[in-house]
Parts: sequence; C-alpha cells; structure tokens
Amino acid sequence: MSTRRVLYALGGTVAVLLVGAILHPGFASWSSLRVMLVVASFTGFVAAGQMLVVLVGGIDLSIPWVLNGAAIVLTTSSLGQTSRAPLAIVLALGVGALVGLGNGLGVAWLGVPAVVMTLGMNGVMQGLTLGLSKGLTCASCGSYAPEPLRGLFDGALPAQLFLWAGVGLFMTVLLTLTTFGRRVYAVGVNPRAAFLSGVGVRGVTVALYTLSGVFAALAGIALVAYGGQPSLGLGDPYLFESIAAVVVGGVSILGGRGHYLGVIAGSLTLVAVTTFLQAQRVPEYGRLMIYGLVILAILFAYGREKAHD
Repeated sequence: MSTRRVLYALGGTVAVLLVGAILHPGFASWSSLRVMLVVASFTGFVAAGQMLVVLVGGIDLSIPWVLNGAAIVLTTSSLGQTSRAPLAIVLALGVGALVGLGNGLGVAWLGVPAVVMTLGMNGVMQGLTLGLSKGLTCASCGSYAPEPLRGLFDGALPAQLFLWAGVGLFMTVLLTLTTFGRRVYAVGVNPRAAFLSGVGVRGVTVALYTLSGVFAALAGIALVAYGGQPSLGLGDPYLFESIAAVVVGGVSILGGRGHYLGVIAGSLTLVAVTTFLQAQRVPEYGRLMIYGLVILAILFAYGREKAHD
C-alpha cells in the first residue's frame, strides 16, 4: 500500500503539471519547474522531520518558531560574514536539535501528549525569539545571510536541489536500510509490542523529535539563504504545509507506514497546485479553499483504498 500511495502522490504532481501546461504554455517549462522545485524543497525539509514523528504516531507543532529561531540565530551570529558562516550554521542547527530534544524528552519520558508538548515549546521559542531579537530583524542590524549561502540558488540547477536530494537519500537509507529505521516502523505499528521485543521506544522517540528539530532548523537556514534575511513569522506557513505534504505523500497519520519519496511528491504537488491557482489568478481565499479541498480529496482516496484492503 505504501508504494501505491507514493505513486498516487507522483501522479497528482504530474496531473497538475499537465493541466497547467495545457492551460498556460510555459507552466511546465524548466524555468518554471526550477522555481517550483526550489520552493518545494523548503516544505520538503520541514516535512522530513514531521514525517519522522508522524511515523511513531506523533506530531511536531513547534516547527514554525524553531525554523524562525534558527533563521535569526544564523544571521545574527554570522552578521553576513563568510568567515563566520560555518559556526553560525552549527549554532542554528544546534538550536533545532536542542528544542527537538526537549520535545522528545517531554513526550517520551514525561508522558506529555505530543500536541501539548510541541505546541508549548513553539510558544516558548516564539517568546524567546521575540524577546532576544526585540522584535527586530532589520537590515540595519546586519542580519543578512553570508554570501556562500545565498549562492545556493544560483545557476540553472541550484545547489539547494542537491541538498534536498541529499536529505532524500539520508531519509531513504535511514528508514529502509538501517536497524533504526526498522525500529521506527515497529514503534509506529505497535509501541507495546516493539518494547516487548527489545526496542528502546523512548530512545527512538527522542531521536526522532531531535531530528525533526534539526530539519526545521535546516529549512530556516535555507529560507534565509533564499531571501537573504529573516523575518518574524517566517515559519508560520510551514506547519500546515509540512503536515499536508506528509499526508498527501501517503504517510499514515496513525504511524507505522510511509516513505519519504511520497513526501517529496506531496511537497511538489502542493507547490504545483498553488502555482497553478496563482496562474489562474484565483483570489487568496479561493486558493485556500481549493488547496484544502485537494488535500481532503486525496485523503478520501486513501481512506477508500484502506477500506478495500
């Protein structure tokens, strides 16, 4: 079923591109596809972490302000200087890992429901970010991404896409070729049975939430590299988009089933739908409604598939 859902997600992407190409010549041109791939990569980074926690029946609602906090840490610690970029990247990723670790410990060891724990952590990160930045991320503060990062998006085939491909390879190897990956699926299917078979359920859960934080921070770094400068609320759209990409990509929201290839296809489908609606000059409220209806239609199709299995 997992492979079938990946094919469904890929089919959705192709269908949107074909319809767009018929109605708008140039919609599926390389220049247009290049932009869609770059935009989809941001969702793909965040959705990688979201997928990991969903696989064990969890959810990460702290993504928006982990992403935002990491973006601000990157620019304020690098001050746009190339020589400070490596340390700034490590610090930004460290912020994501630390928050993810806190989420994992709260969920796995303290028994706090994932929704409550991660939503609370999102609020903590929002308060810290606003307090430490004093609500300002302005050009006068020197809050720019270092030049090498901004170069990720240069050229006909941006390095950003190779980075996304690397994330895809990492996720595929981690989940399909390692003992840890088999344990993730085992915990998602039945945590009690996994525990009785010797799987460290708490350790797996903590590791997954930590990785989710790292991927959210990676998305923050990529977005700052793309835009050159962070802004407050930068991560807000990516909570819904990450969950939507995971669900559209065929990952079971109850855990235990899913593949990152489907999430990649889900990310591309969402961006293609948004781009098509913009090309059709559909108003914002209309785009939101159609966007939601497309997601519900795909979920309905998955539900019918499950009922017939």
